Amino acid sequence: MNVPEGAALVRKGGGVRRSSGVMRRGLAGFCCLAARGAVVGRGMGGMGIANSEAPAIPFPEIHAMSPRNLIVIGNGMAGIRTVEELLTLAPEQYRITIVSTEPVAAYNRIMLSPVLAGEKSFEDIVTHSLDWYAERGITLLAGRTVTDIQRRQREVILDDGSVLPYDRLLFATGSVPFIIPVPGHQHPDVVSFRDIQDVNRMLAATAQKKRVAVIGGGLLGLEAANGLLRQGMEVTIIHDMPHLMNRQLDAEASDMLRHELEARGMHFRLGVFTASIVATPDGEHLEKLVFKDGSELATDMVVMAVGIRPNVSLAKKTGLQVDKAILVNDTMQTFDPCIYAVGECVQHRGALFGLVAPLFEQAKVCANHLAGMGIARYVQRATATTLKVSGVNIFSAGDFTDVTADSLVLRDPASGVYKRLLVKNDRVIGSVLYGDTNDGSWYFDLIREQRNVADLRESLLFGRALHDPVATV
Repeated sequence: MNVPEGAALVRKGGGVRRSSGVMRRGLAGFCCLAARGAVVGRGMGGMGIANSEAPAIPFPEIHAMSPRNLIVIGNGMAGIRTVEELLTLAPEQYRITIVSTEPVAAYNRIMLSPVLAGEKSFEDIVTHSLDWYAERGITLLAGRTVTDIQRRQREVILDDGSVLPYDRLLFATGSVPFIIPVPGHQHPDVVSFRDIQDVNRMLAATAQKKRVAVIGGGLLGLEAANGLLRQGMEVTIIHDMPHLMNRQLDAEASDMLRHELEARGMHFRLGVFTASIVATPDGEHLEKLVFKDGSELATDMVVMAVGIRPNVSLAKKTGLQVDKAILVNDTMQTFDPCIYAVGECVQHRGALFGLVAPLFEQAKVCANHLAGMGIARYVQRATATTLKVSGVNIFSAGDFTDVTADSLVLRDPASGVYKRLLVKNDRVIGSVLYGDTNDGSWYFDLIREQRNVADLRESLLFGRALHDPVATV
């Protein structure tokens, strides 16, 4: 076995050869270490798990000159970004195999809404063609599923019974849509809005069905509703809160959005809870929704857009440490030092993730350690939400619910503009913008940097141009 100079190697039974600070700087990324029933590796910062709880993993042979096997489970935006970063850092280090349950190449999931609305085709949102994989020597197993992982043997089992060996394994399994388990939720005309297959099902339904109920008044639900409205369907949005997008908008901005969408033809049932989904007597078609207050809504199709859950079923079966999602440390490493995880399937220092920006940061850190550099650490950062909901620009960042903070508000109903800043102790702590979001990035910088704005307070709502004209040129 070829051993990198200065690397500390721990063999079964506890034998150790060559140790130095090089291990601490990242060559640990080359080794899965096991001794006396405990995994030895980088500290599991933020996971709160003692190494003594880990099962022993056989020590892998290291062949410095030959590429090792990396298997990526998932072909979504987080997984494919990690592969891109890794190819930049160490293009010859791994033989890469990507296993994806979806039977297509990678695409931009964020752009599914324009496909549903008929504004784009699927080909327009493909980010990596089949040629891209082939040109880089990557094996893409599309339409395949990993059914089991043998961690001791470092083997992945596929749904057809084939076995793939790995030296490193990356979980990028993303998330799954949450379906409210009410009676009738398993009917074929109840669909989610998560991938291109869901979009194709909805598009096919528009040819025969005229009425659709979208359950969920968040961003995903509104995007689905807008797409189906553009396809000529009669759309009603069902939301269990009194305001739309209640996680991103305050009540006033939410009301402005609702009035705008109503003017375009959408209908709303707010503050109601679905009790059941009722089919016709023959069970072939949907008939109506029944709400807990006894009211009803006739519908031909139901779209569930009430949120997502980390896809962790395989990780649990494999024996990885899972809380709400797969637990990772600051290097995106799981409890098993041969296995990493990124994206919506991970939990880092108690937090879950759904926006693209943190997923890409995780990908960069993970690739750094897969490449054996060992110098990057993932640090959670404040994130802002800049959205375009059915053509309406929206921005939100920070805390806009603190009742002890001062609220600065600008309203321009004629222009459809609303701005609200929350200021506490002369610092901006939250921002909601509707219609005009040009200053969103500046407000976000003020929130993140916690800059004293006492001198800017009187004119803060008028934006950056008033205070720093040069920066806006």
